[in-house]
Amino acid sequence: MNAHTVFPPLDIPETIAAGPGPGQTDTRVLARFAGAGLADHMQADVLRGMIECKHMLRTLWGTANTYTFGVAGTGFSGLDAMFSAVQPGDTVVAFVNGTFSGIDGQTLRMKAATAEELAADPLNPQATSVVTIDVPHGTSVTRDVIEAALTEHKPKWAFMAHWETGSGRINDIRALSDFCEATEAMGLVDAVSSLGVSDFAIDDYPGIVGWASCPQKGVACLPLTYAPVSFSDRYIDVLKATGARTYAHHPILEARHWAIIDGQDAEKGIYHRTHSGYAVAAFHEALRIALEVGVANRAAEYTRHEAILREAVTLMGCDVTSDMTSLLVLDLPTTFKGREMELVQACRAQGFGIWPTLSEPVQVRVGILNLLSERAITDIALRFGQALNDLGAHVDLTEIETLLSNRYSQALAA
Repeated sequence: MNAHTVFPPLDIPETIAAGPGPGQTDTRVLARFAGAGLADHMQADVLRGMIECKHMLRTLWGTANTYTFGVAGTGFSGLDAMFSAVQPGDTVVAFVNGTFSGIDGQTLRMKAATAEELAADPLNPQATSVVTIDVPHGTSVTRDVIEAALTEHKPKWAFMAHWETGSGRINDIRALSDFCEATEAMGLVDAVSSLGVSDFAIDDYPGIVGWASCPQKGVACLPLTYAPVSFSDRYIDVLKATGARTYAHHPILEARHWAIIDGQDAEKGIYHRTHSGYAVAAFHEALRIALEVGVANRAAEYTRHEAILREAVTLMGCDVTSDMTSLLVLDLPTTFKGREMELVQACRAQGFGIWPTLSEPVQVRVGILNLLSERAITDIALRFGQALNDLGAHVDLTEIETLLSNRYSQALAA
């Protein structure tokens, strides 16, 4: 290969995104993305679309927070915006019970580290002002754990992931909100995996001042569009007093791009961002779909389909340890312990995109993001059963298919 090599076109085959995310992008979203006219980022319809997205996001989040908008990029972009309020030396309690809350905890240590602490270990500073509460993998962060930590440490900030996809566990945001109020801490929540899947309204959790999510999971949009965020007035007041440790994702400046100025909606934005009309079109359609279905209805659908798939893989001899409704995290039958990566790689080679866990213990993750139909769940179950059989199991696929058919027939009759 030399410097002038021109590679052939990149063909990416169809796969089933049956992991923790990104999920399957709705065909309506893809059509809007591809069908958008060639327009600059200041074209009138692009700006109108942003205004409408902002209002739809408030409905999806269940909030009256004016500072509710999208941060260009992935979930990490939204999280970076939320964490930007944390200053060196700020006291923080971070609850960690899996891979992604662990990454969030690392980010908080970077934000809260003093210059000396950051220089001592730039990639993983040990900020003395940050208390990390480690909860074992596969275990939820519970009310008693939250109460004990916040009552003892009384931090400025308290962080938790709502749904931890590393282990598939749901954490208690009600308790986080309650004890933030009791101790005057300000709660920050990673809602990357719960927005658009779980039926909740953030205004019901007044102790939590900052929320960040992503476009490509429950919102069912393309990954590189807009990460939904929402901030209370209390959070914004802190930013006004202390500033933010970011340029690209400064919440107040980003809000101005979305025509949110001095806490009020404006006719048009005043802060310049060169963004994509295609991304606006896709994000707008994804939000329209979410609101057409309704948050409660979509949450109920996830609950129904997850329960049926859970029963199917349990019949195959797997032990499901998660409690999320968009993702199964499971142990393989004892005979196949240690062969998780072999199974995952074999599935992915056949266009069936399941995932392993990214930290110990190694488990298998099978997701159903935007795969809410009898046909999709049956396909996932039978593919997974066949993969187990390819390892040497004896899963009766006819029995699995009959189980699924019966469960969906019962649900239809009900």
